[in-house]
Amino acid sequence: MELLRALGALVEAAGPDQQRIAAVLELGELDAADHTELFSFALYPYASVYLGIEGMLGGEARDRIAGFWRALSLVPPDEPDHLAVMLALYAQLVERAEAEEDSALRQAVEHARAAFFWEHLASWLPVYLAKARTAARGAYARWAELLAAALEREAASLPCPVALPLHLREVPAFDDAVDDALVSALLAPARTGFILVRSDLRRIAESMGIALRQGERRYALDALLAQDRIAVLSGLVAQAEEAAEAHGALVAPWGGIARAWQARAGATAAALRAL
Repeated sequence: MELLRALGALVEAAGPDQQRIAAVLELGELDAADHTELFSFALYPYASVYLGIEGMLGGEARDRIAGFWRALSLVPPDEPDHLAVMLALYAQLVERAEAEEDSALRQAVEHARAAFFWEHLASWLPVYLAKARTAARGAYARWAELLAAALEREAASLPCPVALPLHLREVPAFDDAVDDALVSALLAPARTGFILVRSDLRRIAESMGIALRQGERRYALDALLAQDRIAVLSGLVAQAEEAAEAHGALVAPWGGIARAWQARAGATAAALRAL
C-alpha cells in the first residue's frame, strides 16, 4: 500500500519529497510546469469533477465521499475527494484489515475496502488515468501508467460488485440536457462519458482554422459554438466516438464500469449528431 500512498503524494506540487519519491519509483525528474499543466489546467485531481452532475468541484459527489468517512467514524477532511487523500484512505483500509485479528471485524473492514474501491475510486480513475496518459508529459505520464497498473491489480484481488457505482447510476445522461445547458453538460464527464480538456478544444479550433479563445474551457467552448456550431458539434462527436473506443480497452480489467462509460460516450455521440 505504500505504492498507492507514494503515487498519491505525487499529485501534490513537485517539492523535494515528491522528487525523492519519483526517484525511488524511477519516474524521472518531476517538472513543476508539467505538474501545473496536468493537475491545475487539464485534469483536476478531484473525484467530484468526474462523478458529479455539474462537472465541477464539490456537490453531491463530494458529499457522498465525505459520508463514507463518517460511516467509518472518521472526520472527513476539507477535500475528501482529492486523489491523494482518497488513495491514502484506501491504503489505510487495506492495512487495517491486514492488522485486524478479530475475523468479524476484519471482514467488516474488507467490505469497507471493497466498497470504497469500487464506488469511489474505480468509478472514475480508469477513465481519468487513460486520459492522463495522453495529456501528461514526462514523469507524470509514467505516473499515470504506474497508478493505472496498481489499481488494476487491486481490482483483480477484490470481488466484483453486482451493481454499478451509485455515482454512475444517478447522473442523468447527456441527452437529457436542454440547449441552453449544452456547454455545462459537455463539461460533466459522468454525463457525456468522456473527459473534454483544453487540448481537445484546441484541436477542434485548429480544424476550423481559428485560434482557441483564452480562459476557462466553458468560455472557450461557448466561443467556438458561436462561431461554427455545426463544425464544433462534429468535432465533439469525434471526441465521443474516440472515447467510446478507448473505454472498450478498459473492459477487461474494469468490466461493467468501463462498459457504462463506453455506453454513455456512444449515446452522447448519437445525441450530438441529432442536434
